[in-house]
Amino acid sequence: MGDSAIEHPTELLDQRSHARALRSMRCLPFAAALYRELQQQGLDADSIWNNRSRFGRGPAWPRNGERLEDDLRWLITVGVLRREVDGQGLTSRFRLTPLGRDLLDGHQAELLLPAGWNDRLRQVLRRRWPF
Repeated sequence: MGDSAIEHPTELLDQRSHARALRSMRCLPFAAALYRELQQQGLDADSIWNNRSRFGRGPAWPRNGERLEDDLRWLITVGVLRREVDGQGLTSRFRLTPLGRDLLDGHQAELLLPAGWNDRLRQVLRRRWPF
């Protein structure tokens, strides 16, 4: 085998997971400021919704709070966010996961690029039919 052989079976899965998560972060209407804030402290959906000028990117923004929650849940699905936990269990706050921090720190330039139509189409299809 050549030098490009995959060392571990999970390596390809990790690459795909990173690519899917990065694509999701680029396609959603959230600015890097939101991800930075989620890295430093947890935020609830109301705080995000009420700070569109700070956390929004571009003209697209969820039409209502339910759509915002859908986008945040999708980021949980792809491994970028998690629900914050306190002594009583899950809270309504979100935080960045280690994968999200890795993408934010290691791929910052890519996150700033606008997503192309092909990435947006893949995102829509993946969200509609996740498996």
